[in-house]
Parts: sequence; C-alpha cells; structure tokens
Amino acid sequence: MTTPETARAVHLAARPEGEPGPENFRVVEEPVASPAPGEILVRNRYMSVDPYMRGRMRDAKSYVPPFELNRPMEGAALGEVVASRSEAVAEGSLVQHNLGWREYATLPAEQAQVLDPDRVPSVTDYLGVAGGTGFTAWTGLFEIANMAAGETVFVSGAAGAVGSAAGQMAKLKGAARVVGSAGSKAKVDYVRDELGFDAAFDYHDGPVADRLAESAPEGVDVYFDNVGGEHLEAALHNMRNHGRIALCGMISQYNATEPAPGPRDMFQAIARRVRMQGFIVSDHGDRMPAFLDDIGTWLNESAIRADETFADGIENAPDAFLGMMRGHNTGKMIVRL
Repeated sequence: MTTPETARAVHLAARPEGEPGPENFRVVEEPVASPAPGEILVRNRYMSVDPYMRGRMRDAKSYVPPFELNRPMEGAALGEVVASRSEAVAEGSLVQHNLGWREYATLPAEQAQVLDPDRVPSVTDYLGVAGGTGFTAWTGLFEIANMAAGETVFVSGAAGAVGSAAGQMAKLKGAARVVGSAGSKAKVDYVRDELGFDAAFDYHDGPVADRLAESAPEGVDVYFDNVGGEHLEAALHNMRNHGRIALCGMISQYNATEPAPGPRDMFQAIARRVRMQGFIVSDHGDRMPAFLDDIGTWLNESAIRADETFADGIENAPDAFLGMMRGHNTGKMIVRL
C-alpha cells in the first residue's frame, strides 16, 4: 500500500480541571515519519481507551509519566506493519504497541510485540481479555487477593472491561458466589444474566453497603475494587474475617480536584483482619505465561465472554474516552481506526 505523507493524531490540548471535556483534546494532521534502521511503520487499526489515561492528563508524578501538552497521546494499539527496516519484524505483521491515539506510528521494532491473529477469536481480544485488561483482572484476583475456590467475591464496575473479566474469571476458578455492582438496570441485568454473576445491583439504588449486604448476606472474602469511594467503604464493612481487597482502580475519584477522604471506620480492617493491597499490573510481567495458559484455555472453550463497545474514527477517540469514563461502554471500549 502507499503510505500517506500525513495522518491524524490526537493531542492533549489542555490539562483538565475536574471532568475532562472535548476542549481538552485536539485532532491534528501530522507528517508520517519513514522508519529509520531498526524501526517499523505501523498503520494502527484499533486503539484502546482506558481509565488510567485520566491520571496521565495531570502534570503530576505517578507510575507512568504524564502526557505532554500539544503532543500525541499514548496508549495500547494494534496495527499492521506497512514498512519495516528491522529483520525482526516483517512487513504485514500484526503488532501491538503503545503509540495509540494516532493513525500511523513509527517506532523501534523492539517496542512492538508481534501477535498471532489465529490464537484468539478476534484480534481485538489482544486489547481486552487476552491483553492488559484480562491480565489486570487475573493478577488482581489470583496474585494480589489470592482468591480460592468456594469464596465470595465482590467486583465493582462489573460491566466494564476489567470488572466483567474479573467476575467471569472468579467463577471459572470456583468462586462460590460472585456479586457485581453497575450503574444501570440494563448493566445489572447484563452482568447477572449474561456474564453469569450470581447477583448484581445498581449502586444508584441506595447505600452501596446496604445493597452489598443484601447481595452477599454472609459477607465477602475478596473485593476487586475498580471504583473506590463509597464502594470501598461498603466492601470494608461487609468483609469476612481475613478478607482481601485488591485495589485496581478508583474511577469515582479520577476527576476529583482535591484528594478524596478514605473510608470511614478503618478500624473494621483491624477487627476483620483485612488485607488491602494496591497493584500495578506491569509489576507482574513474570506471571504473564500463567495468565496466557488460563485465558487461552477459556477462549478456546468459549468459557469467557469478551464484549466490546466500538467507536469509529480517530476523530471520535476523545468522545470514546469521555464515554468510557462516564460508564457508557459495556465491556472493553475500543476505537476502530
């Protein structure tokens, strides 16, 4: 194919105060760089939008550097290698890399992972349940929280990408009861009736602690936290003795302009002997082979669903991100380029 001289990318135009809006993004036409020796040029086909990206919009030190203003943003992407000056990556290969938010990406070949499209039902699974999303769910449940068969598991944000994977994985590994929270009746029905959670509730229907107590009357052994805030407090007050909490994300606080207070009555963590641990999935790369063994089996047996919500076109990537942050997606939010 003929490579265009220019292509579009999304820049961070201004750092948001509170909830981001369209004004914080700008779609820009930029030159497409030819690959230098050791580099490849990728035509991106799909890109991921994820909650952690909200943190990178702040000019603050964190586990990943902040996005630069007036520069293309970054994130996971899948694409086809259209030009290669590396013996390690052939033209025509499907690769995954971290230069999303743009239609074309030029990068060192060692920064791309060559993928086998025949290993998964859909190549977009590599952005979702067979990629970082699924690995995050698996790591939080089985490496951080040490979930065991027969236990009761609570997952917040259960209709989202990580939450929907975590709940299904818990059932597949023998959880006796899996409870999820979601933000609408339709999502509650989806989580319970289609994903196989034993119970689910809409967190708008009253205090989360009360709804959780109704759904898990004997208490919770493992809480997979995607939301924080009231959900974390509710879980803490419904934990069984020696329960474990895996702190994956706190989407309820990502747009806060001031640090949010922690759960009330933290003495419950002592009284119930609860272990609570935050984690970043990139710290656990040594466990990727074990994850791939599990997810490969589950996908081959059609034992796990990998639902996706799509937006089309780079110009709609900002709206896809904003919609994901507001809970408009079911499963993984992906932008088709």
